[in-house]
Amino acid sequence: MPFLKKLSALLMLAALGLLSGCNAVVMKPSGDIAMQQRDLILISTGLMLLIIVPVIFLTLFFAYKYRAANKEAAYEPDWDHSTGLELIIWSAPLLIIIALGAITWISTHTLDPYRPLDRIGENRGVPTGVKPLEVQVVALDWKWLFIYPEQGIATVNEMAAPVDRPITFRISASSVMNSFFVPALAGQIYAMPGMETKLHAVINHPGVFDGFSANYSGAGFSHMRFKFHGLANADFDKWVLATKDAGGALDRPGYLELERPSEREPVRKWATVTPDLFDAIVNRCVEADRMCMKDMMALDAKGGLDLPGRSNLVSKAAMPPVAGAVVGKPARTYVASMCTVADPTGTASVAAQPL
Repeated sequence: MPFLKKLSALLMLAALGLLSGCNAVVMKPSGDIAMQQRDLILISTGLMLLIIVPVIFLTLFFAYKYRAANKEAAYEPDWDHSTGLELIIWSAPLLIIIALGAITWISTHTLDPYRPLDRIGENRGVPTGVKPLEVQVVALDWKWLFIYPEQGIATVNEMAAPVDRPITFRISASSVMNSFFVPALAGQIYAMPGMETKLHAVINHPGVFDGFSANYSGAGFSHMRFKFHGLANADFDKWVLATKDAGGALDRPGYLELERPSEREPVRKWATVTPDLFDAIVNRCVEADRMCMKDMMALDAKGGLDLPGRSNLVSKAAMPPVAGAVVGKPARTYVASMCTVADPTGTASVAAQPL
């Protein structure tokens, strides 16, 4: 038994030693948004501890004071009410809940990831004339693609940004949902195919920080990591020039090749990028023979080109008067025809529709 006790003590000391080497980046972030989120965690935890600590203390105190062996403790079996105690029991948690609700309401709007930044640090507003750095982020299987439209470059599994310059992330995915997360920079936000999410953030200290996907997305998920470099302005310009010196062009065929699932993808860089590539990725039309989602939705809004909209496939002259039409308002429009290679004018399709 003495040996087991010593072994347990040694194991606990070893565990504490391992934990002491942990970098609690969430609690020691380097970006203003992450710092505000850290402060929100600390404030919320502190408010809740105002209730939790006294309750735990009183629980232990009453258990000790009114134990069976303590014959000096007052025995009052008929006691059932105390107005003062009731006020304390109900008012204290109520005040805590009100405070937490107010903090949550304010922080929800202040830290909205879609809200452009109005500060780059505590008591430091965004400098006049400073344009946010736009970074287009695409979650692939199982790697991260970063496109810099202003600089005209792209990278895989590596990104950089200048210190104290606002960053606007436009985020999407190629196949399945992921979650873009740089703990030192800001909270996570989902990356979803066919959709675009946004995140506004800023890095306040130079350094190299870890980024990863916080949402399981398949076999290569564990290695879906990248490095985020916080750089001084001059160093960021050098990083851009180094990326351009890498050469290569990321076009649509190149993206389709890159999109194929792969694990442990090394850092890759391209000196030029097709300007509308990210828009094509979001709208699921990188392939040359595929209609973009935005164009498809625009057609659907006008009646569609398939069975659901075929009842609208008549000329406006053939339509009966619309009941309740208001004079002065634009008339309702209809899809007049569908054309094909054999019938470029679409007259046959119109004639085929019963009125």
